[in-house]
Amino acid sequence: MMRDVPLRRSATALGALSLLAAATLSAQPLLAAEPAGTTTPAIALPPLGDPHLTVVPRTAEETARIQAITAPTTEFDAPEPFEARPAGAATVRARKDDEAYSQHSAGLTFEEELEFKLGNGLFKKVWVPSPASTRASDGLGPLYNARSCQRCHLKDGRGHVPEGPDYAAATMFLRVSVPGPVPEQLQAVHDYIGTAPEPTYGGQLQDISAPGVPAEYRLGVTYSAETISLNGGETVTLQRPSYSADSLGYGPLQADAMLSPRVAPTMIGLGLLEAIPAADILALADPEDRDGDGISGRPSLVWSKEHQQIMLGRFGYKGGMPTIHEQSAGAFAGDIGISTPLNPAHWGDCTEAQTACRAAPHGGEDARETEIDQPNMDLVTFYSQNLAVPARRAIEDPAVLRGKEQFYNAGCTSCHTPKFVTHRMDGRDAQSFQLIWPYSDLLLHDMGDGLADNRPAGRANGREWRTAPLWGIGLTQQVNPRAGFLHDGRARTLLEAVLWHGGEAAAARDTVVNLPPEDRADLIRFLESL
Repeated sequence: MMRDVPLRRSATALGALSLLAAATLSAQPLLAAEPAGTTTPAIALPPLGDPHLTVVPRTAEETARIQAITAPTTEFDAPEPFEARPAGAATVRARKDDEAYSQHSAGLTFEEELEFKLGNGLFKKVWVPSPASTRASDGLGPLYNARSCQRCHLKDGRGHVPEGPDYAAATMFLRVSVPGPVPEQLQAVHDYIGTAPEPTYGGQLQDISAPGVPAEYRLGVTYSAETISLNGGETVTLQRPSYSADSLGYGPLQADAMLSPRVAPTMIGLGLLEAIPAADILALADPEDRDGDGISGRPSLVWSKEHQQIMLGRFGYKGGMPTIHEQSAGAFAGDIGISTPLNPAHWGDCTEAQTACRAAPHGGEDARETEIDQPNMDLVTFYSQNLAVPARRAIEDPAVLRGKEQFYNAGCTSCHTPKFVTHRMDGRDAQSFQLIWPYSDLLLHDMGDGLADNRPAGRANGREWRTAPLWGIGLTQQVNPRAGFLHDGRARTLLEAVLWHGGEAAAARDTVVNLPPEDRADLIRFLESL
């Protein structure tokens, strides 16, 4: 079968831990530690599996092939086998227009293409406030950040920061929380950090509202310039952002409120990230840095509403969501104020203190019961799972190959893991048993003071972020010319994004700073080819 081709042709590569050994190692940090000076016994977490997938177990022969083909390369004189197809058989042709992120996965059946198109319609649907004659599209807000998914994820790509205080729309917002208790379901995770929604404003700030309901705020952003000197005489000016919640509509925030900005991320390849075996991601974790390389990635552990168990957090800038369905339902509730079966509150993120919002008309009074029902949520989820990763460009270019070598030599692959093989699955052929190149370990890493938001979220402290996948990153500004990089769009170029790295990535950043200019240019050329 076509889907097995990449593994059947794999060459002998560096040895790797067996999956059994990796799973044993990865289980160690998932125990609730015994606090110093106490005799409280450790509490073991249940095994972290993949309940959201229907998995066909790997054979021993498949495991050996996967170990070989996913081992890191040591040769950079030519592309690796299948490197041109970062999403395996699901890869699509790289378009040269702003639709580059909006294609469906290759290999879908006719029926699946129809399902994708229906999901696309719902992703683009513009919701309206209740009451309205369009009963299938009412229920917007009453507080919201956008009227559709597509209005934040522009052309399925990244959003951008507001341009001045009088912006008409922004594709970013501020998350907000206060210190709080650890949920009972997560008390087995010894380093889980308890937080709670801000009592008046909830979990995020919405800057738009339905008639008769005050909006929560206006997002303020200012920048200060910092100049970085690079080897060879180059300089780069970074813009350090400062965020404010202006024109607060419901009084002051609680004194200990913590704010963190978010720009809407790119949507491609999500179904493939969801299909990576949790055990393979956990095998990369090294919270105590036992190998001494300065990298100590940790898995995000979250409670799944849908599956009622602790799962690996894969989605969101801090790995706060376990599945695409839960991520989508959370976005409907927080970003648009649309109720779903998983989050059935018709008022979205409105708190008890926001009485006008809670009392406003909603769109859940028909047979659907929620403003978007489960069949339509399934279509949105399918669409999100099957937004395709474009093929690589110029992978045989000598400059790209030299840049790839610089990427490896700088240690970037310690977090941006190049390759995985997805689960073999029933019912998800487009993502089943694919060799993929996301360039992410999906783990949490300390990124230093420069990128710190000082707002914990689950297991992630105020300096930690989930490693961002890099596939397709070279097309970001082709899809949205105003898009920036990193969680808040502060980096205007890929080089700026690299220079913001600190913490565990400081050594890699410093290596890039000290490269000769031609080598640094090759590194950026490699990133642009992804």
